Amino acid sequence: MQPEMIKVKIDGIGTVEVLRGSKIIEAVTKLDKKAAVKAIAALLKSKRIGSEDRTVDMSCSLGEDTDIALLPADDKNQKSLDLLNHSTAHIMAAAIIRLYPDAKFAIGPAIKNGFYYDFDTSSEVSPDTLPAIEKEMRKIIASNQPFIRNVLSKEEAFNIFRGNPYKLELIREIGDPLVSTYTSGDFIDLCLGPHIPSTGKVRAFKLLSIAGAYWRGNEKNKMLVRIYGTSFFTAEELDKYLKKIELARESDHRKLGKELDLFSFHEEAPGFPFFHAKGMILRETILKYWREEHDREGYQEVQTPIILSNALWKTSGHWDNYKENMYFVKIDENDYAVKPMNCPGNILIYKSSQHSYRDLPLRLAELGLVHRHEKSGVLHGLFRVRNFTQDDAHIFCTEEQLFDEVSKVVDLVGRMYKVFGFEKYHMELSTRPAKSIGTKEMWDKAEGLLRDVLDSKNMGYVINEGDGAFYGPKIDFHIEDCLERTWQCATIQLDFAMPEKFDIEYMGEDNMRHRPAMIHRTVLGSLERFIGILIENYSGNLPPWLAPVQMVVLPISEKFHAYSEEIVEKLKGSGFRVLLDDRVESLGKKIRQSELQKIPYMIIAGEKEEKTKTITIRKKKGDDIKEVKLESFIKIAERVVANREASY
Repeated sequence: MQPEMIKVKIDGIGTVEVLRGSKIIEAVTKLDKKAAVKAIAALLKSKRIGSEDRTVDMSCSLGEDTDIALLPADDKNQKSLDLLNHSTAHIMAAAIIRLYPDAKFAIGPAIKNGFYYDFDTSSEVSPDTLPAIEKEMRKIIASNQPFIRNVLSKEEAFNIFRGNPYKLELIREIGDPLVSTYTSGDFIDLCLGPHIPSTGKVRAFKLLSIAGAYWRGNEKNKMLVRIYGTSFFTAEELDKYLKKIELARESDHRKLGKELDLFSFHEEAPGFPFFHAKGMILRETILKYWREEHDREGYQEVQTPIILSNALWKTSGHWDNYKENMYFVKIDENDYAVKPMNCPGNILIYKSSQHSYRDLPLRLAELGLVHRHEKSGVLHGLFRVRNFTQDDAHIFCTEEQLFDEVSKVVDLVGRMYKVFGFEKYHMELSTRPAKSIGTKEMWDKAEGLLRDVLDSKNMGYVINEGDGAFYGPKIDFHIEDCLERTWQCATIQLDFAMPEKFDIEYMGEDNMRHRPAMIHRTVLGSLERFIGILIENYSGNLPPWLAPVQMVVLPISEKFHAYSEEIVEKLKGSGFRVLLDDRVESLGKKIRQSELQKIPYMIIAGEKEEKTKTITIRKKKGDDIKEVKLESFIKIAERVVANREASY
């Protein structure tokens, strides 16, 4: 009897017949030996419509006719990078167990731009120990040990990991009676896989930092050691990434916020930012532009209280769906909550008077200060705080007006982001979560309308299943900064449920009462977070219209103080934010100080300038402009600031 053969079709290479049970690597080698050496994994092409392709090891056995695509060792391929980083995490764990035999490992996934592994050890592990771990990792890589997958019963797995409480907990939670492990050399780990063929495929890696992390993210659990790293297929890509990290460190808004005297944090109020005078100038400059755009779009600015009755939050659904993130207080023996969101207060404003269809759409905007309880371990500068200002707005409208109103918000977001220098962004549509209010019909209608708006604009978007707000689906905008990092800022949420809960109405053209729809939306999101993003995007070198100090006048010596004061008065009279540095210091030292303060324009006044009634301008970026008439410079600077130009 002839052995049963199966056909394997390999994208870009061809089709080959092999024995049933053959490994993918054997099928590929039969057709193209070079391709077999280069491949790090394979994609099994799904035969079912709507199903995703499955990534598997090159050692995976095939039991039927199969179409596959090979995953290359390519730094531009995210699937390949994720696979490489996950495998490098295993190599790091193997190195750690050699150096710290008592180490007990928890989880070690690939993450964006790298990997981490959490482990428990009685030994002291610090940044100084990272080079020793890297050295051990290089030995494992040089040995070119294969990653071997094994499938075993849960009982066998319990025996293998009997000394590791973290792995035992994970095994107990697996629903299947069988589990998989991966072995490389003498190291074995509980893992679903897949992995690269062998440790030798790792070419360029770096361990980056050490942090503490609670097991399962629960502060009641033990604090584990977490080591972060990154891995690439080429040294060039690793070097490029490490330079980007260094630039990000230099651009860290927490560092620059302190150096530029914008804001601070204090142990007396953890997670609550203190804005200094220069920081307030930056805030108010952003909000001046924000108000201009919102006035143009027909929004009415309102303000609601920070503390509101618990009864309100029970009606809105926050009590059942959000109270773990809220702060509470008693007033006159009654229960109140500090608002985590502005929407219920805006609904009360709507309810305070009767409305007809002629009043709609009603666009209420609020720069509302909200408070949310964040765990201390996740607080991070302005990016993760416990109180922040939401540039909120709530649009009450008829169902017929919804499409146009959502469309206008999408346009507003794009227009404002461009002014701030964020031309690249993508959108994600998030659907009904497990905890939600409202009927299925409401959610289907809302999700369909948001899809229709995005489709009408031919704007690509990603679907995030189950990630909507508890009261409605949403469109989130993710901006990309100069370091190619993305930040979620603007959001548009469509809500039919809350108007129902609060029983709000309007009188229709038919003289009948109708229920309005409600759009919740932000453009900047959290003002504090947006300021942090701006600082990092520009590395503190804010464009002149945003810079707290736009110009500094630098007299060459005390002899030219009077002329410098004349210049300052004229600049202030034209509306610029300008300082006079009349310290008894060398010009070079004053220029360096102004550069460190990232002031856009440095105006130098000396003998030649005083005689010709001109100025010399030194810019942060570009060459000096010598002997320019002050009036000419004022006209140029007025245009740059008025047009909110990013360059100057």
